Amino acid sequence: MGLRKSSAKTVLLAVAASLLLGACQSTTMGGAVGAQRKQLLLVSSAEVNAGSAQAYQQNLLKARNSQTLNSNKAYTRRVKDISARLIRQVAVYRPDAASWNWEVNVFTSPEVNAYCMPGGKIGVYSGIIDQLQLNDDELAAIIGHEIAHALREHSREKISQDVAQRQGLALVGALAGLSQGQMDMANMAGQYALTLPFSRGMETEADVMGLELMARAGYRPDAAVSVWRKMARLGGGGPEFMSTHPSGSTRIAELSAHIPQVMPLYEAALRKR
Repeated sequence: MGLRKSSAKTVLLAVAASLLLGACQSTTMGGAVGAQRKQLLLVSSAEVNAGSAQAYQQNLLKARNSQTLNSNKAYTRRVKDISARLIRQVAVYRPDAASWNWEVNVFTSPEVNAYCMPGGKIGVYSGIIDQLQLNDDELAAIIGHEIAHALREHSREKISQDVAQRQGLALVGALAGLSQGQMDMANMAGQYALTLPFSRGMETEADVMGLELMARAGYRPDAAVSVWRKMARLGGGGPEFMSTHPSGSTRIAELSAHIPQVMPLYEAALRKR
């Protein structure tokens, strides 16, 4: 009886592992920087994009009601022009993204922030332009980084990791006869062992993919390094330990290592002008 129960557990665990492996794929082609890591994708793009579109519209409505949506015409024009040049490069990673329903808006706010939601919903806060005194190349580095998150569907991957962690640990715990307390401890360990390393990896992927996008669009790749130096001076850095983002020094080193890789793309873009 014990052997039969053990065999059943082994079979079920093997099936669960097989299902997870079957859900692993890459959302993008590699580009020049080789961004084609296999990703765990348990939820559909349609579900994630629908939720993001709804949240984005809520952001727009709130900003519109407070008269902070695209209220700075000069900033809005800059952000839209830079974004358009970057969006023209997205097919190098995934051709379908060229036909996404891209939206670009600027929020007048002191917040140092920018994002690109799944499906191509871009938001840039005036505070990041003002407080970092961004030139166009630096602004392209930030927007390119955010676009890269959307191309790689990092939000979808993050949700999938959380789903796998909750459902997977519940399955393993039930099969192994773990108590609730033991499963809670396993859940905490899983959070650090699974979710945190991937989050750092996602940020690095977005950095190097964004570097390629800006180079192809004709923006100086080394501007990405100057952005993070400015961010460090502003105090936007922090201890790398237990952080979901690489530290400023780590980020600068990683970006600097990839600049020679994308410089020929930047030079080629300049020749086409």
